[in-house]
Amino acid sequence: MKPNNEEKHDRKSGDESKDNSSSSNKNDNKERKIILRKPSDRSDSGQPRQQQSSQDNRRRRPRVGERGYSSDQRDRPSSRNRFQTSDRPSSSDRYQSSDRYSSSPDRRGQQSSYPQNKRGEGYGPRKVIKPLIKKAPFKQIKYKENADPNAPIRLNKYLANAGVCSRREADNYIQAGAVKVNDEVVSELGTKITRADSVTFHDKPISLESKVYVLLNKPKGFVTTTDDPENRKTVMDLVKSACSERIYPVGRLDRGTTGVLLLTNDGDLASKLTHPRYEKRKIYQVWVDKPVTTEHMQAIADGVELEDGEILVDAISYVTEEDLTQIGIEIHSGKNRIVRRLFEKFDYRVLKLDRVYFAGLTKKNLSRGRWRYLTEKEVNMLRMGAFD
Repeated sequence: MKPNNEEKHDRKSGDESKDNSSSSNKNDNKERKIILRKPSDRSDSGQPRQQQSSQDNRRRRPRVGERGYSSDQRDRPSSRNRFQTSDRPSSSDRYQSSDRYSSSPDRRGQQSSYPQNKRGEGYGPRKVIKPLIKKAPFKQIKYKENADPNAPIRLNKYLANAGVCSRREADNYIQAGAVKVNDEVVSELGTKITRADSVTFHDKPISLESKVYVLLNKPKGFVTTTDDPENRKTVMDLVKSACSERIYPVGRLDRGTTGVLLLTNDGDLASKLTHPRYEKRKIYQVWVDKPVTTEHMQAIADGVELEDGEILVDAISYVTEEDLTQIGIEIHSGKNRIVRRLFEKFDYRVLKLDRVYFAGLTKKNLSRGRWRYLTEKEVNMLRMGAFD
């Protein structure tokens, strides 16, 4: 049995615990009352609560079209149909309605499958890529030749026109005894033969090649030569698929000059187009680093004395009145770098040079770096010298 003092102590502690529990229950009731209390009409900021809530809703729920965002995730529209109009089906509906992208068994009874990632999730329908259609190669044009088969022709020219080598190289082969005419070795330079004769080179029969005329819109960065010792890009790289015959450029354009360039294996026509006596017209468009004054334009038109003689210009003018740095110039001279040297004489630096016209040929409908065959009419006009 407990002593009286202990019993009294237990009674007091029990009474105190009852008092504490009752007080805690009272506090809980107070807290519940505070939580469940009806909110006041005004917020802490002093504004009416209804007005503030409407402002918050406008700020938190922007509207897009006729449908707004919802605060409930279940009612929020997905990203696919958020901006979807009623008259246009969604992309998922389009794919589901299409047999092409349907996951249902196909006609053969097999389940269509798509590639999956590491998690096993499918990537969706594959995008069908149409194969590229290769353009048909240009059909080489066969030009008519009215040459007399009994007309005499020099042997070195015959070898050059047959695509064997150049005329200078042909002279060396002739002196070395590598050329036979009608089964007889010919080593004398200047020998003339006819087209009906049988010619062999290193015991292999050769014949004259058919004429080829290719017009190229030369881009920048290509050297106008058949072979470059510095292994730079040449214009022959651009026309290597044009023909199997040996063609070469008519005239020269600088590496930085663009525009019309003719390539052919017709030596007679090439000499007519490049010889200064025939005075074939050339038109260039020039871009310089600063506006050209009218005094300098008049000086160029009157004639400029350079280190290799006087240069006469047929015509010169501004391309547009707004831009005085673009000049159009027409000349007949075939001297090297003639246009650039004309403007350098007056302290102008040529930024860009484009030949737009050469002996009646233009680059119309021919993009940069592209080529085409000359038409039969263009070839006849060049042969007759109808183009200036």
